[in-house]
Amino acid sequence: MGNVENADMAGDQVGLKRKLNLPLLTLYGLGVTVGAGIYVLVGATAARAGIYAPISFLIAAAVVSFTGFTYAELSTRYPVSAGEAAYVRAGLNSKTLTLIVGLLVAASGIVSSAAVSIGAAAYVGEIISLPSVLLTTAIILIVGALAVWGILESVFIAAIFTVIELGGLSLVIYYGISSDPAILTELGNLVPPFEVSVWGGILSASLLAFFAFVGFEDIANVAEEVVEPHKTLPWGIILTLFVATIAYFMVVSVVVLIVPMADLSDSAAPLALIFEKSGNATSGIFHLIAIVATTNGVLIQIIMASRVIYGLAKQQNLPSFLATVHPVTRTPLIATAVIVALVLIFATLLPIDRLAQATSTIVLIVFFLVNLSLIRLKMTNEKPLGNVFVVPIWVPVLGVISSAALLVTGLLPL
Repeated sequence: MGNVENADMAGDQVGLKRKLNLPLLTLYGLGVTVGAGIYVLVGATAARAGIYAPISFLIAAAVVSFTGFTYAELSTRYPVSAGEAAYVRAGLNSKTLTLIVGLLVAASGIVSSAAVSIGAAAYVGEIISLPSVLLTTAIILIVGALAVWGILESVFIAAIFTVIELGGLSLVIYYGISSDPAILTELGNLVPPFEVSVWGGILSASLLAFFAFVGFEDIANVAEEVVEPHKTLPWGIILTLFVATIAYFMVVSVVVLIVPMADLSDSAAPLALIFEKSGNATSGIFHLIAIVATTNGVLIQIIMASRVIYGLAKQQNLPSFLATVHPVTRTPLIATAVIVALVLIFATLLPIDRLAQATSTIVLIVFFLVNLSLIRLKMTNEKPLGNVFVVPIWVPVLGVISSAALLVTGLLPL
């Protein structure tokens, strides 16, 4: 375990700089979490779960919450870039698993960025009539340039975008209810019956809904750029999950009660359907907000993935040139360029639902191993050093069980 700590101190003379406080860190987490899923995947989730899609989001939130608290402890034990790799290295003592987990985390960021960039292009395409491939490519390149600008600058922009996208979700809720107040009396219809066919669709949709929560774990991978990480990281994770869960349930409930299911399940820009009948400026404003939200998700996932590659190289698990930090921007320039190139490739090869499900599957495997690592650490009875956020052992145990259950559910032909 000392090796992990030493890895944090080793590396290039030019290192990352601590500039992120709790508000910026929470907005960073919310930016990728909210922008990644809710603006893009409500339709795909509703196609599987129907009107019960909000329940799928609650199930996904429950799965994520256990792992969220596991991350809260591990991120304070080992506040380093490529956090998951460091956790597995300490808990499972396997160099091979360490590299695999690190690469899986980076892959999740790459695939997720590709998925969300397609969603962003769909929203842009509602305003600018250009081929979707061209729009997707332009978005990825512009966002990649922002990612290498600097951590404070890029996260500050992401924080502004996050405030805007949360405002967009509030607009969906407000406009949906005000346009049809009767939906408040229909909330009871969201409670599913105890039927195998219904719950099969709900559980299958939960794997997609899980994608909407992917992002909180990105917080752990900017640990080397966080002010007072032992205090800031746990609260950033907890606040991100709490706010996202409430926002998701409210938004999805309004959408499934207002928008015809046939229209919703076929849309790559599902939340915009709430405003289609308005005939006023609201629809245009929301499209701009949705573009900001989805672009923000791409930005933060690229930042995360580049830090993972940087961290793996710094821990000597990847070639050292990937740990190069630019002396002016203080960002991992080469690692970021590699990530942007891979995002471009995936975004032009696969459709959004396959990218989303692939991301969910990758992240669930990582969550399983991270929870298992904390269990092993706790079973050694070794007390953590310093000011560490500590959770009881049943938290990672439930994290292992719930992650495995959702992963198996996603692989079954429900």
